[in-house]
Amino acid sequence: MKIVVDENVPFAKEAFSSLGEVTLVPGRAIGPKDLQDATVLVVRSITKIDAPLLKNSTIRFVGTATTGIDHIDQDFLSANDIGFASASGSNANSVAEYVLTALLVVAQQHGIQLEGKSLGIVGVGRIGSLVEKKAKALGMEVILNDPPLARVTGHPGYRPLADTFDADFITLHLPLTMVGLDKSYHLFNESMISKLSPSTTLLNTARGEVIDNRALLTAVATHTLNASVLDVWEGEPIINWDLVKEVILGTPHIAGYSFDGKVLGTFMIYQAACHYFGIDLSWDPQRELSLAEPAKVVIDAGGKNIQDVVRDIATRLHDLPEDSRRMKELLAIPPESRAWEFDRLRREYPQRREFPGMGLQLNNASETLKHTLTELGFRICTL
Repeated sequence: MKIVVDENVPFAKEAFSSLGEVTLVPGRAIGPKDLQDATVLVVRSITKIDAPLLKNSTIRFVGTATTGIDHIDQDFLSANDIGFASASGSNANSVAEYVLTALLVVAQQHGIQLEGKSLGIVGVGRIGSLVEKKAKALGMEVILNDPPLARVTGHPGYRPLADTFDADFITLHLPLTMVGLDKSYHLFNESMISKLSPSTTLLNTARGEVIDNRALLTAVATHTLNASVLDVWEGEPIINWDLVKEVILGTPHIAGYSFDGKVLGTFMIYQAACHYFGIDLSWDPQRELSLAEPAKVVIDAGGKNIQDVVRDIATRLHDLPEDSRRMKELLAIPPESRAWEFDRLRREYPQRREFPGMGLQLNNASETLKHTLTELGFRICTL
């Protein structure tokens, strides 16, 4: 069978060649002609899966190597008996680590300690739950908002969105929905943003359209909102570059781009495709992970507070300020070239291991520090 795969899906040939002939295509360029005689299509979030793309194709199975599925017309797939799988949860830890690192970097820039600060978490699914755990490990107070979960569970720990408005930080982890009771499109519009405390820092690693980017630009540019950290943007890759200039940290939709998360995402789709077609698994992603260059860090924690040590370690694994610098460098090039360069930054994103992939050696570390690092997901090596 013929398998068409977004060229940015890692180890696509290694994984899917056991099913048939693999053809790699740029995700934004995938069109009906690419799908002639194809049986399997594997994409990422930049490829819209709908009737115009698939109505005359021979595709029998679609997989998206992403957690989000708002780019997938699942009704069309179901109506046409096309199998479907997503890599739900594959990059959850990667995104949670991004948020933690962003909090640490912003705290350093503002000269504050995160312990005792409040974090509103809007959307408490896989990612939000991991963010909650990591934030608590740093001594932060969390305010959880998730109306669907509140209705299903009746748990009193889920609070109204308004309870997050005075938080020191608010981080968004909800799916993009255009209609309905839990509509999230432009949830943070001009009216909602105006209700936030001027001292709040707003982080978005969900979908760009959850925030009205024009309204956010006005708020941060006029300092009616303290700051914003954005990894996702409205209209990617044709985005509001004035907003890129104003955010404290801005990155090109790479929060979930850890090496570990990418490999797991590929494996989840490969596994689902094999199951759908009744084919035995023959690709083991552990080989790719074991061959990846391990991150090794030796830290002397003597005389340092816990937050500084954690930030030092986290930014060695993920140099988030450098990611933001590369993004903001695009402001210096002609506007018509920026969309292509936005995609290039994603396509050429350097390998980034997740916290458990680091071999961490500690000198002069307290038991409290060791416990905190373990709670955050780091793997401490025995000296």
